[in-house]
Amino acid sequence: MSAEAISENRAKSDFWQGVRLSLPVVVAAAPFGLLFGALAVDNGFSVLEAFLMSAMVFGGASQMVGIELFGQHVAPWLIVLSIFAVNFRHVLYSAGIGRRIAHWPPVQQAVGYFLLTDPQFAVAERKAETGETVGFAWYMGLGLPVYVFWVTESALGAVFGRLIPDTHALGIDFLLPIYFLGLVMGFRKRPLWLPVVVASAAASIIAYKTVGSPWHVSIGAVAGVLLAVILPPHHSGVEARP
Repeated sequence: MSAEAISENRAKSDFWQGVRLSLPVVVAAAPFGLLFGALAVDNGFSVLEAFLMSAMVFGGASQMVGIELFGQHVAPWLIVLSIFAVNFRHVLYSAGIGRRIAHWPPVQQAVGYFLLTDPQFAVAERKAETGETVGFAWYMGLGLPVYVFWVTESALGAVFGRLIPDTHALGIDFLLPIYFLGLVMGFRKRPLWLPVVVASAAASIIAYKTVGSPWHVSIGAVAGVLLAVILPPHHSGVEARP
């Protein structure tokens, strides 16, 4: 078998491995995609506009904030600033994932950053921590299904939104927080994990009660980062990896 064939088979295997890892994210995010489409239409968006917003922004929380502010006729600069506040954590994600994909060509890196989400970062970071290379095929297998289903579900929610029951009443909207909690727990063996999580959660709760949404997301993230910078790595009692 030629080297090209071996490389192609390896890329296919990596891609489908990523697809399998993406399935829990697809299932957990489904109610939110449908809900976004329904809310977008309720706030005056057309089905095409809801579809395009998901396709071009691809950020669940920021899209939710955006459509709420659009519906209230808020100044455009305030909408942009609010969405930036929600997505500020992606600046940190990009800084972290950049060292993992630095060996990719620039075009592939650009695609990778576009598909970067919370679970995408967490799963890729865990893979890198085990000493494995974060390859483009694997990364796309992980990210593409989430993107495709998110955009599709947004369009379906926009078309059939009035038929969707209250997700809060059904408890379906709790799937995604549970999944995110699982991602956070996956990093529990890291140095400073517990104090950073506690500081971030406390700061986020206080900010939510005082400053309000969506600023609590960024404030909680910054609090966790600052604590990690201040405290020595051995503080948590776990030896830092070389």
